[in-house]
Amino acid sequence: MITPDDPTTDDLGPGDITPDDITPDDITPDDKDWTWVLERVCPECGFDASACDHTDVADLLRANAADWVALHAAGRIAPGRPDPQTWSSLEYACHVRDVFARFDQRLSLMLDEDDPLFPNWDQDATAEEERYDEQDPDVVIADLAANAEVITARLDTISGAQWDRTGRRSDGSNFTVASISRYLVHDPVHHLWDVSR
Repeated sequence: MITPDDPTTDDLGPGDITPDDITPDDITPDDKDWTWVLERVCPECGFDASACDHTDVADLLRANAADWVALHAAGRIAPGRPDPQTWSSLEYACHVRDVFARFDQRLSLMLDEDDPLFPNWDQDATAEEERYDEQDPDVVIADLAANAEVITARLDTISGAQWDRTGRRSDGSNFTVASISRYLVHDPVHHLWDVSR
């Protein structure tokens, strides 16, 4: 199981460009504020976090992790970008694996501390530094599934006023446990759509 330090989202999908073809400037860093997904349907993947109940998130994440495992079993998680501006399916899987771990850390902070400030995380730098596109797909998917189990187990224990506990990002975005759970679920759903389409 991987346990890194924190999340945001990107919108990046599978292919055939090798890691040697890629320079650090190829992927445009994702600096968008994705908190709008809490208010309306995503026009790309179609997921509507605003209509999602926070108590449904654990089951949605379990189903999502199972879909990643199924994609891998079908040979759909592999290195190689389809173009320099688009992540490979393996890079997306690595990102989702790390998002599960980072959101679990955020939830832990929110449940243990009063209104914590989350550590920042540069997802694009992490993808480059950890050479996402050179990792072993078998290990990545196993870790993705394990991280999904950890965070869904934590979500299953949350009840009552715990859903109202708060936390914040350095960019000024504020969350409750309920809203960050709904914010979280869009990310793996969106990236599954990226890889599947």
